[in-house]
Amino acid sequence: MTTQYTKDPDAVAKLTPNQFRVTQEAATEPAFNNEFWDKHDAGLYVDVVSGEPLFASTKKFDSGCGWPSFTAPLEPANVVENSDVSFGMVRTEVRSANADSHLGHVFNDGPKSEGGLRYCINSAALRFVPFEDLEAEGYGEYTSLFTNATSTEGKH
Repeated sequence: MTTQYTKDPDAVAKLTPNQFRVTQEAATEPAFNNEFWDKHDAGLYVDVVSGEPLFASTKKFDSGCGWPSFTAPLEPANVVENSDVSFGMVRTEVRSANADSHLGHVFNDGPKSEGGLRYCINSAALRFVPFEDLEAEGYGEYTSLFTNATSTEGKH
């Protein structure tokens, strides 16, 4: 089954002020003061605007930076990388492919054994779908990611 994910104007209208600043204006939320920086439950992280699947908890790790960090996107086609030269730095911004939501940045200081990348993502750009709810919420095709473990706790 192929789902079409789009930038839903109704979803944008329902964003909190922080979610709007992050996803629509490319803001950054505070480190260590966001919803998912230390979450360890099994499940998927999807775009808060479109619902497109972005990251899995199986690729999440504790980088110590205060934001959710992942070694790789769940569906690489759903994550777009752009050059970002704001604030006098050269960085690589990551955005969702279908809703064009600002997600965060990717850096090359991640775990070498996992490819060396660190996708540093704002919690405000994400909605967490617990493993138990994947089927009911239309993400059943991803349940096999979690069949060998009931939780990813301890992998971070």
